[in-house]
Amino acid sequence: MIISKTPFRVSLFGGGTDYPDWYLKNGGAVIGTTIDKYCYLSVRYLPPFFEHKHRVVWSNIELVNEVSDIEHPAVRAILEEMGADTGLEITYNADLPARSGLGSSSSFSVGLLNALNALKGRMSSKQDLADEAIRIEQDVMKEAVGSQDQIWAAYGGLNRIDFNKDGTYEVSPMILSGKNRRELQSYFMLFFTGFSRFASVLAEKQIANFGKKEKELQTLRQFCDDATRILQQKEGIVPDLGKLMHEGWMLKRELADGVTTPAIDDIYNAGREAGALGGKLLGAGGGGFMLFLVEPEKQKAVREKLKDLIHVNFELDTGGSKIVVFEPAESEFNQ
Repeated sequence: MIISKTPFRVSLFGGGTDYPDWYLKNGGAVIGTTIDKYCYLSVRYLPPFFEHKHRVVWSNIELVNEVSDIEHPAVRAILEEMGADTGLEITYNADLPARSGLGSSSSFSVGLLNALNALKGRMSSKQDLADEAIRIEQDVMKEAVGSQDQIWAAYGGLNRIDFNKDGTYEVSPMILSGKNRRELQSYFMLFFTGFSRFASVLAEKQIANFGKKEKELQTLRQFCDDATRILQQKEGIVPDLGKLMHEGWMLKRELADGVTTPAIDDIYNAGREAGALGGKLLGAGGGGFMLFLVEPEKQKAVREKLKDLIHVNFELDTGGSKIVVFEPAESEFNQ
């Protein structure tokens, strides 16, 4: 039995500039962090005493004999790419719901790659995990996805990621004083809007609009430089960061129809009226989780204003995808 533990991420600045259609021509940058909410993938060889060869447990339970018959797109693509020919049981669990703007699909891909490699006795570097997840999602599955989520899931931590025109990227940890890190953590508030969505649909709209939204995307990229400078200040980082995040959300909501909705605008405006300095909807838009930066003394008022939503406490994560259970066993059966 192998179990991987892979964090979800919170994107802060630069989202939209991490799509290859954009950064291969213009470059891109994002700032964000992983959090202490995780997805868990357990894998093991499945004994041949069943009518099925593979068992895949997610929101569905799939019992199949051929990898090509697996409905879960990432499981099917990864097993086909790895040439899986031995019966497997794969089980997924998570702390937070899927399709909610936290990069859960990429955390799934990275976690499954990590677990399957461990099952075969192979260690996976952070870069290898990120690169392979990006390749599978973008080139094999043909998903309209960016490149930040896979990197967050593999590397973990509070980082800036720069995307180069030649397709390479650099991951740079954000170096904060202990005081600034504690202050930033204390201002975060995360709420579930109750709406879920398929990010690829919204991403396709944003990609189609790149030619019309160059100024907005260049500004979102510039906000990463501004945020980097703010985070290096000696004190008072969060008020400036909150203002910048508000400006970023106002820009991002203009990238394509569907990034926001009247219901989401109502939630955001209610949070601001109750005292939030700024915030944003996480992920491609349309639903999922909303992040606010709120002074600690005003957080009670924000919780009360948004009492119909689920408030999620979280801490920053630093580790990226890990193997937390490693009890390997060679397949004992010829299948």
